[in-house]
Amino acid sequence: MLSKGVTVSAELRITLAGAERVVAAGTTAGDALEADGRTVIAARVNGEARDLAHQVAEGDVVEPIEVASDEGRAIVRHSTAHVMAQAVQELFPGARLGIGPPVENGFYYDFDVEQAFHPDDLKRVEKRMREIVKQGQLFSRRAVSDDEAREELAAEPYKLELIGLKGGADSDEHAGVEVGAGQLTIYDNLDPKTGELCWKDLCRGPHVPTTRSIPAFKLMRSGGAYWRGSEKNPQLQRIYGTAWESRDKQDAYLKLLEEAEKRDHRKLGVELDLFSFPPELGSGLPIFHPKGGIIRKEMEDYMRRRQAEAGYEFVNTPHITKSSLFETSGHLPWYADDMFPAFELEGIEYRVKPMNCPMHNLIFRARGRSYRELPLRLCEFGSVYRYEKSGVVHGLTRVRGMTQDDAHIYTTREQMADEIKSLLRFVLSVLRDFGLVDFYLELSTRDDSDKFIGDPAEWEEATQALRQVATESGLELVDDPGGAAFYGPKISVQAKDAIGRTWQLSTIQLDLNQPKRFGLEYQAADGSRQTPVMIHRALFGSVERFLGVLTEHYAGAFPAWLAPVQVVGIPIADAHVAYLQDVAKKLRERGIRVEVDAADDRMQKKIRNAQKSKVPYMLLAGDDDLANGAVSFRYRSGEQKNGIPVDEAIAEIINAVERRVQV
Repeated sequence: MLSKGVTVSAELRITLAGAERVVAAGTTAGDALEADGRTVIAARVNGEARDLAHQVAEGDVVEPIEVASDEGRAIVRHSTAHVMAQAVQELFPGARLGIGPPVENGFYYDFDVEQAFHPDDLKRVEKRMREIVKQGQLFSRRAVSDDEAREELAAEPYKLELIGLKGGADSDEHAGVEVGAGQLTIYDNLDPKTGELCWKDLCRGPHVPTTRSIPAFKLMRSGGAYWRGSEKNPQLQRIYGTAWESRDKQDAYLKLLEEAEKRDHRKLGVELDLFSFPPELGSGLPIFHPKGGIIRKEMEDYMRRRQAEAGYEFVNTPHITKSSLFETSGHLPWYADDMFPAFELEGIEYRVKPMNCPMHNLIFRARGRSYRELPLRLCEFGSVYRYEKSGVVHGLTRVRGMTQDDAHIYTTREQMADEIKSLLRFVLSVLRDFGLVDFYLELSTRDDSDKFIGDPAEWEEATQALRQVATESGLELVDDPGGAAFYGPKISVQAKDAIGRTWQLSTIQLDLNQPKRFGLEYQAADGSRQTPVMIHRALFGSVERFLGVLTEHYAGAFPAWLAPVQVVGIPIADAHVAYLQDVAKKLRERGIRVEVDAADDRMQKKIRNAQKSKVPYMLLAGDDDLANGAVSFRYRSGEQKNGIPVDEAIAEIINAVERRVQV
């Protein structure tokens, strides 16, 4: 009972849409926002995402989270993962729960089940999910102690493991959707009519208010996945799905997936005879066939020429080194999980190199350096090896053995800003030459975690230098807190391909730490010894990854300058073969890659073969062409130009190759 004269305030002051508003005590974020649970599906309270059922407090700043926003889609996908897990456990009572986070364009959930899921199982699960969505079950959050959570989830061994981790150093990013460093919470799915418990899961949330707030979803596929990404752990069954703010958005995404499947570089690599992944070599280790080798050579020759023009000096370093080199650089303490295991030789521990920068530092340190030599730009097509987990290895875009077009630039502090500016212009011009023209920049910085080395003040200096250059470029700049390398911040160029997908490509990283660790110095103009600034630059990222991206960007129909076969001569009859071989000889003398199809097939089949091989130019020749010293052009599009003089035809082809244009 309250003492006489003591009153309880029945009103609260909150900030809504930038203005102060008075609401009754007990008001929820959903009430304050007048949310319908369809357009606005959650709230941001003091910067943190919350359920609409969250009760606001005095002084709270409340903002809506709309279903069509990135954050809103992630919440919908997370809620859909819960619905899927409920359906799986109802249909497969022995299934044990792993984790079920939202991911880019969808969600997944891991299950420990006796047998792998079959496509028919996914149909049953999806049908049950639609029934749960239609039922409109309520998502209800409640806080529990660690002991209460263990008692309630005693039959879920993987959840018990997560409770033990509780946001510790051993937890992974996706496990964070289940547990954090603070209070544990469980989400109950409740029957909307009776309030009875239908299902529950350990989860931090937030979630949509009811299952009816999930507008559109579809299960995509299933596969194996190691628990928490480690091959030392049990292999679980993972079901992937997608969920969107509307059926139209989902249909557009599924159409994009269809187009992406046609462009899949792994499929095109086989069809066009570019590269393969022999199981005898091991996962993530591609070999390039002659046609793929031609594309690589063109890419590398182009980059060698551009780098020579820009004042780079070419170096070469070995594939293995003493492990101690990576102690000096700082990589071993921070990067060991991504390196192949060490091996011993003559009592000394060696490793295959995962990066080139420590060896380039040794080149800089090999003799005395003067400020007059700076900027010193060292570059290498260096083979490196990284231990990517089997679950993330993917064609050419995620490999274990790769060639980096690596460069390290050593500058004075005074030269740093201008060099970064020049580097960014250089990077963008190269990407444009390869046909990528739609970019934005991402700035990856350090956060408050302990995974970074060096003086925070120097980090801030480096970060501001990168930010200024990125801002002055005029491109959109997106912040990526905590995404920096352990030794310094970076700008990464994000490029969109022909169907609108974004790929991280070139990176520019500022490093004020490695030069100190290696004792790098140069003599300044005043005679003093100074430490240089080091800039890491990978333009392709890796030759393999960039080729994979280009293959999908062009759907295998490379521009003429990159195409393995640039021209195919197609005779209408055997009598025209010798004539086309003479034309081919003239083209080869001008550096054009040309073949003459002299097989016994009919002309139409030869045309189809050339189109399947995505050859840019077909040159056809018949009696009239022979009589007039001409050829007929046929393009990949099916368009044809007849009676073009041979010299004119050769000039057109050479012009397209030299200008690097698509035909």
